[in-house]
Amino acid sequence: MTKLLCCALLLLDISIKWTTQETFPPKYLHYDPETSRQLMCDQCPPGTALKQHCTTSWKTVCVACPDYHYTDRWHNNVECLYCSPVCKELQYVKQECNATHNRVCECEEGRYLDLEFCIKHRPCPPGFGVLHPGTPERNTVCKRCPDGFFSNETSYKAPCRRHTNCSDFGLHLTQRGNATHDNICSGNSESNKRCGIDVTLCEEAFFRFAVPTKITPNWLSVLVENLPGNKINAESIEKIKRRHSSQEQTFQLLKLWKHENKDQDMVKKIIQDIGLCESNVQRHMGQANLTSEQLHRLMDSLPGKKVPMEDIERATKTCTSSEQILKLLSLWRIRNGDQDSLKGLMEALKHLKTYHFPKTVTQSLKKTIRFLHSFTMYRLYQKLFIEMVEKQVQSVKISCL
Repeated sequence: MTKLLCCALLLLDISIKWTTQETFPPKYLHYDPETSRQLMCDQCPPGTALKQHCTTSWKTVCVACPDYHYTDRWHNNVECLYCSPVCKELQYVKQECNATHNRVCECEEGRYLDLEFCIKHRPCPPGFGVLHPGTPERNTVCKRCPDGFFSNETSYKAPCRRHTNCSDFGLHLTQRGNATHDNICSGNSESNKRCGIDVTLCEEAFFRFAVPTKITPNWLSVLVENLPGNKINAESIEKIKRRHSSQEQTFQLLKLWKHENKDQDMVKKIIQDIGLCESNVQRHMGQANLTSEQLHRLMDSLPGKKVPMEDIERATKTCTSSEQILKLLSLWRIRNGDQDSLKGLMEALKHLKTYHFPKTVTQSLKKTIRFLHSFTMYRLYQKLFIEMVEKQVQSVKISCL
């Protein structure tokens, strides 16, 4: 049985090879009037046309296609095909005509061919993600974002994104997302660590009241001596001096002082109110709900040195949507010699008018600025900070001016 099977397979293999050899080049049937016989002639290859049929004495004779003519397959026609004329409006030549290919025209990027016209791809509106991006042959295919996903932009390419899982970042869900908005999470110190925000926007606004107009070389030492409560050890102070610029040193010192005295009643109130401030800021920032493109545009609009592209990309991956701007503003402030983040943001908003940012975005950013510039923050400082250190530090500030 095995022997018979082997023989059958051998015969099949021989048959396949014989058939392949017999059918390539492809053949066509031709009646030879001289011999009155039916002959199997070789077809002409792509790029050529038939000049003379085969006979019993010679093979088929083929000639090259003339200019602006082509054949793209084996055939037995006496003429080549004429190349298509110039491309239509809003098309470009993807491949020029040659002996073996017709001219290939394609719609410009962002368009597709519908009958005889290049139509612009359909963008997917907020609440819909791109299921299949548009191609030169077909329109964009959009799909409504299912539960747990959202799209907050009008886009030709962006798919629906999954809602941020607040607990993954140590956050609390403040407002549940929908098809057009991400979840809004409330922050805490743990989330800031994961995102890498060192001095938050609220801490900056709060601590900036303590920074004199002109900082003298001994300012940090004087501030350390006059702050109430537990003192910061010398090693920590030296570390702050080595790692940070002059103004940032003040921020870092006050942040460390706040941590070292967190069990004292006077500091507990500061921590509580700063935490409340941060929740409000993150709520406003969450409503801004910037897309990746808008986030890049915002950072590019900030004055001074730009935050590197890789830092922007890293922030979009490690921070929640409500923390991304806060993280990048912090990086921008340090990169630009401790510039005021709020002033930088106000400057950026002036430029963003030319980019037609959605009103919801600009309004949310303006609300954040107004909140941090409000009298509430100033009264908070007066109540909780000046009362504690005014007697000790005020004289020092005057001497530093």
